[in-house]
Amino acid sequence: MTAIAFKELISKDNMAPLWEVLRGLTPREPKQVLEPVIWRDKTIRKNMEMACEAISAEDAERRVLVLENPKLRGKSLVTTSLYAGIQMILPGEVAPSHRHTASALRLILSGEGGFTNVDGEKVMMSPGDFVITPSGVFHDHGAEGSDSVMWLDGLDVPVVQMLNAGFSADAPHKRQEVRRPAGDSEARFASGLSPVGYQCNGTTSPLFHYPYKRTRAALTKLAESGNCDPAAGLKLTFTNPTNGKSPILTMGAYIQLLPQGFQGVEHRETDGAVYCVVEGSVRVQVEDQEWTANRHDVFVVPGWAWRRFEASDECVLFSFSDRPLQEHLGFWKEERKNA
Repeated sequence: MTAIAFKELISKDNMAPLWEVLRGLTPREPKQVLEPVIWRDKTIRKNMEMACEAISAEDAERRVLVLENPKLRGKSLVTTSLYAGIQMILPGEVAPSHRHTASALRLILSGEGGFTNVDGEKVMMSPGDFVITPSGVFHDHGAEGSDSVMWLDGLDVPVVQMLNAGFSADAPHKRQEVRRPAGDSEARFASGLSPVGYQCNGTTSPLFHYPYKRTRAALTKLAESGNCDPAAGLKLTFTNPTNGKSPILTMGAYIQLLPQGFQGVEHRETDGAVYCVVEGSVRVQVEDQEWTANRHDVFVVPGWAWRRFEASDECVLFSFSDRPLQEHLGFWKEERKNA
C-alpha cells in the first residue's frame, strides 16, 4: 500500500499520519506568523472621529476600533494571543455595564473627566493611567467632563476563545450603583498595606487603577540610579500588590523609560507585544523594518523577532503581552546580541 493510499484509507476513520505534520507541530523555533505594524496617532484619531459620527457609545455598546495584524485580518487579533483596540467616549456618554470572561487592560491616552466603575467602585481616569477589568466583573465607563476620552484596550479574548470558555452578560442597568467610595481599593492595597485578615479569593488584582502620576514618579526616581538595562532601559511591570504577580495572569503590562541617547542592543523574546508611546519618541527596528514611533502611536513587535530601540530624547513606552502566561507554562525565552 502506498503512503498516499494509506493516508486516504485512515482519513475515513478521522486519523492522520503524524510524520507528515510533525515538524509543523514541533518547529525548531517559533514561526513568524505576525507582521510588525504601526498605527499612527493621527490615523487613529481620524478614524475614531468618523466612528463617533457613525454610532453612539450606547448603540455600539463599546465604540472600539479593533487593531488587526495584517497577517490575521478578519480575526480581531493583534497577535496570536492578544486582542487590541482603541475606544472613545464622548462627553456625557456612558458605555453600558457588562461583564465577560475575558480580562481587559487599558491605557488612557487622552481626555480628562473619564471614569470607570469596576464592581461598584468608580474612579476618575487621566492620560497615562493604567486600568484593569478583572474576568467576570461588571464594569461601565463614561465621560463626565468636557473632553472626549480615548484609550487603548488589551484583552485576552483569543486565549478565552481557544479554550472555548467565554461567557458574557449585560447588567440590569446601564450604570452600576456605586457601592464603594472612590479610592477604596487604593487605600486598601496601594501603599504597601492590606487589610488584616484579607484573603485573596480571585486570580486578578484587587487594585485596578494605577495612576500615571505614581508610575512616572517611580521611573524618574529609578533613572537617577543610572542602572539601565542595555536592551530595555528602565522597565517596570505592573503587579498585583497582594502577591507580586501580574494583575492579570494571562497578560502582563509594562512601563519603560528610555533615557536620552539610549542605544539599545538587539534582542528577541517569545512573547509578541503591543507598544504605545506615552512620552517622547522612539526609533524602532524590528527585523528588516524600521520606523520612528511618536506619542500615542501604537505598534506591534512579533514574538521571537529581533528588535532594537533607540531614543535621542527621553521616551516612555507602555506595552502588554502574554509573557506571564508563557512564564507560568515555562515557555518564555529571550536572546540578546552583543550584551
